[in-house]
Amino acid sequence: MSVDASQFKNALKLWASGVTVVTAQSEQQGLKGMTATSFSSVSVEPPQILVCLNQNTDTGAVVLEQKQFAVNILGTEQQTVSNQFAGGGTQEERFASVAWEAGDNGAPLLTESLASLECKVVEQVLAGTHWIVIGEVQKVICRGGDPLLYYSGAYRQLSRD
Repeated sequence: MSVDASQFKNALKLWASGVTVVTAQSEQQGLKGMTATSFSSVSVEPPQILVCLNQNTDTGAVVLEQKQFAVNILGTEQQTVSNQFAGGGTQEERFASVAWEAGDNGAPLLTESLASLECKVVEQVLAGTHWIVIGEVQKVICRGGDPLLYYSGAYRQLSRD
């Protein structure tokens, strides 16, 4: 039995997730970044995470080419950053109004994000329209704050009771 695409999307809207920006850089293609909610921990020993990147994105192409990337976990005040990196504008426009610095692996680290994880690609699997990219975490910078959440097609914040 096949599931209709709209049914599938409606079901996934019920999954709350954090919001990240995946970044990479290459000498030939420059700075690249995109918003991603498909992010998860994989292993503590060794420290590994995964991100799912559409195979048609320029950010994904640079991640796979360079075998280095960063995942920046966004905070509640970064809805605009999430929207910028979700598309519409050029890569130059995405980075123009956000504070960042190059990480040890060359990937841009968004300095106002809650945390940045610098990773090297250890495995990649093509699944449907997306690459599942497993990265071994080489360095972590934690800055703190409350996370930006995405649920049912809208940004959300943690409720403090």
